[in-house]
Amino acid sequence: MKYFENVKKIKYEGSKSLDPYTFKYYNAEEIIMGKPMKEHLKFSMAYWHTMTGGGTDPFGSATMIRPWDEDATGMERAKIRVKVAFEFMEKIGLEYFCFHDADIAPQGATLEETNKNLDEIVDLIEVEMKRTKIKLLWGTTNAFTHPRFVNGASTSPNADVFAYAAAQVKKAIEITHRLGGAGYVFWGGREGYETLLNTDMKFELENLARLLKMAVDYAKEIDFDVQFYIEPKPKEPTKHQYDFDSATVVSFLRANNLDNHFKLNIETNHATLAMHTMQHELRFAADNDMLGSVDANQGDLLLGWDTDQFPTNIYNAVLTMYEILRAGGLTTGGLNFDAKVRRPSFTKEDLLIAHIVGMDTYAAGLRIAANLLEDGVFEDNLKQRYRSYDSGIGKKIVNNEVGFKELETYILNRKEIEANESGKQELLESILNQYIIG
Repeated sequence: MKYFENVKKIKYEGSKSLDPYTFKYYNAEEIIMGKPMKEHLKFSMAYWHTMTGGGTDPFGSATMIRPWDEDATGMERAKIRVKVAFEFMEKIGLEYFCFHDADIAPQGATLEETNKNLDEIVDLIEVEMKRTKIKLLWGTTNAFTHPRFVNGASTSPNADVFAYAAAQVKKAIEITHRLGGAGYVFWGGREGYETLLNTDMKFELENLARLLKMAVDYAKEIDFDVQFYIEPKPKEPTKHQYDFDSATVVSFLRANNLDNHFKLNIETNHATLAMHTMQHELRFAADNDMLGSVDANQGDLLLGWDTDQFPTNIYNAVLTMYEILRAGGLTTGGLNFDAKVRRPSFTKEDLLIAHIVGMDTYAAGLRIAANLLEDGVFEDNLKQRYRSYDSGIGKKIVNNEVGFKELETYILNRKEIEANESGKQELLESILNQYIIG
């Protein structure tokens, strides 16, 4: 049975199109900076929001009863969802998807039964992937929803929970490998704490590192050349999460000699929850050679939780794509729509339109960011602003040729410091607006 048969395959028609089921800016084969647009963007469907999301929020139950879920439960429903997922991706032209283990198959009474369910569903996914040529961007593990993870997974004070989480990650890595996934993400859903009154933070962080090292070792054992990611998030569901932001994660990885095995999967909504811009998080990761992949969404700045909205903010999209292009682009990673339609947007058509607008937003952002980089608007200004370090005392500072004594002598012999120059923030923001508005 087909569920989107009344909607034609989504095509590019340009910005003048009034048809909601067309792309206005996403032209997959258009060449931008030497590569097709689709290769820059590598859009991915998030299985959890698109196929299993029901519209629940902290104050309300599900509003989205999908037609493919109405007459089936358990494994039968999971099998139907596989067919629907690939029909949806074909219809909209998505070439990648991501999943948690718990998204694709129901949990059994035991881990053995859960794994059996996963294998059965992965058989179906494998067939659909071969038929459609759609790829797996990355897989991950849901080690946060079940009550067993009430106190965390690898950071739980209960050693049996740690063992269960490790076994679950092992299986998820195996199925990601089987499906040819380019990456595997660790999101510490409950890897954090509510109060230090009952938390041994040092021990919990050591255990988190232990689990990650086990994952690295196991990937080598099964000959899986995978890119591991950690996804920073500052809070919610726990008050303080150990993967707070890019800087925290980079520091943790380096402290535990894991930085050669991991990069960051950075989410827009998580950046704002950490009181950062997405541009800041991307720049920090890129400057430390750890920019890996992106969860493309946005949050509501008037709300204090992770709303996971589809991206429509062109300003943010431009700056996100600017940082990605500036860093040389994403390699194993892509733009995963870790986003859900709003609770009142409960029709299956809303799913299509939400993905269309998200893809269009980032396509427009890509075009504008490429123009900014090719014209050298901001990069030329950066070189000019820091030119005092290109020669003289500045160059000696950079080359580590001077210390406090030499700098004291240098500055005492000068009558006055040369006047500082304007940072030109308003001018630069005005130029950015010109490129966006056209």
